[in-house]
Amino acid sequence: MELQKVSNGVHHDADASVEGGVSPEEEKFLQHKDGGSKRPQFTDFEGKTSFGMSVFNLSNAIMGSGILGLSYAMSNTGIVLFLMLLTCIACLSCYSVHLLLRSAGVVGIRAYEQLGFRAFGHPGKILAAVIITLHNIGAMSSYLFIVKYELPLVIQAFLGQTSISDNWFMNGNYLIIIVTASIILPLATMKHLGYLGYTSGFSLSCMVFFLSVVIYKKFNIACPLEVFGNYSVEAVTVENTCTAKYFTINQETAYTIPILAFAFVCHPEVLPIYTELSNPTKRRMQNIGNVSILGMFTMYFFTATFGYLTFYGNTEAELLHTYNKVDPLDTLILCVRLAVLVAVTLTVPVVLFPIRRALMQLLFPGKSFHWLRHIAIAVCLLFAVNLLVIFVPNIRDIFGITGATTAPTLIFILPGLFYVRIVPTSQEPLNSRPKIMAVCFTTLGFIFMIMSLTFIGLDWMSGEKRSLGGH
Repeated sequence: MELQKVSNGVHHDADASVEGGVSPEEEKFLQHKDGGSKRPQFTDFEGKTSFGMSVFNLSNAIMGSGILGLSYAMSNTGIVLFLMLLTCIACLSCYSVHLLLRSAGVVGIRAYEQLGFRAFGHPGKILAAVIITLHNIGAMSSYLFIVKYELPLVIQAFLGQTSISDNWFMNGNYLIIIVTASIILPLATMKHLGYLGYTSGFSLSCMVFFLSVVIYKKFNIACPLEVFGNYSVEAVTVENTCTAKYFTINQETAYTIPILAFAFVCHPEVLPIYTELSNPTKRRMQNIGNVSILGMFTMYFFTATFGYLTFYGNTEAELLHTYNKVDPLDTLILCVRLAVLVAVTLTVPVVLFPIRRALMQLLFPGKSFHWLRHIAIAVCLLFAVNLLVIFVPNIRDIFGITGATTAPTLIFILPGLFYVRIVPTSQEPLNSRPKIMAVCFTTLGFIFMIMSLTFIGLDWMSGEKRSLGGH
């Protein structure tokens, strides 16, 4: 990254390339008047990534495997209540991005860990890096779990086999190693996150295909469904079974709140994408966040709605499994499952970049970019995640707890605390409305965290399993 050294008001360019940002002591924040308004000048990196590629990368970071469970969430809230909750969470996520960008603009730093340093010193830097690392490793493990268990089933279905054979290409452990080495690792070794805009765009197109099939199947699958055993019931019951509910409150409704609250988690990627953005201004990056969240909001809502209107009360927690009950060998659904696998696979490198950046901030602050270090960190991370997915069967449950802790911290708690601590009281006193809103936003994060951990505890006591994490 190019640094600018400022001495006595005169700018001198230095051809130093730094990965992960520079130390706070070396960073300087410049302001100049432009039409009477202050414009932040960042000294950490001169980005070249376009608006569109940045939208693709951020949208890909938002879109997680949780999209497969949104129809089930709607079946437990009703269409209108689901829409209200999803709208509120989308608006809160946009506000959270605003808090991050505002804090970054005040001090001229576009690294989550360095914001932690400016807000709380070295402990804040360590805390931010550890939370990002845990959250994104959990997300990576979740994606590779999908590859491990779904890819053999897809191969089995395409081969027309009724059971999984002992062939090596039907072994999920071998498959995730092959996928990691041949697809994920080469993408993860790219020098800049912006280069992944093309693969992120393709990943999103796979999910658009998934949405298109969900809409098509709504008009292709009749209700009531014989496979669910409700085809011989009386007309009144059938009418209730195949009628959409607009407001529903049951014992499962409360579980949908944390699921939706973490549906737009992308905050570890916001500042790295901001770093590489061409013509970086707060408004431009905020627009990228707004467009990405709006796009995912649209995809989430239509996927949830048409999936729910296909199966109604019979919707399962994983939408594709519900389609498999109708026709396990449906070629179109098999193509959708393959598209979802491609999408989650191409998301892994995007999620890995913030982890590497966090580790660089902690272990090698201010060091020049070096390919060996860059590649070695990626290899070590992917090696560790593969080991976890292969040898720790309950690792997804463990990361369910960390996800319920780190997701609200990244979305709600830290952005609010950063804003309160970093924005000078001379600009905004503690009793000003923006600071009070930030404090309330942080409090909301603690509420979501307590809810999620409480529900996970209840599930463990009852023997049930749900996914309440961000991805």
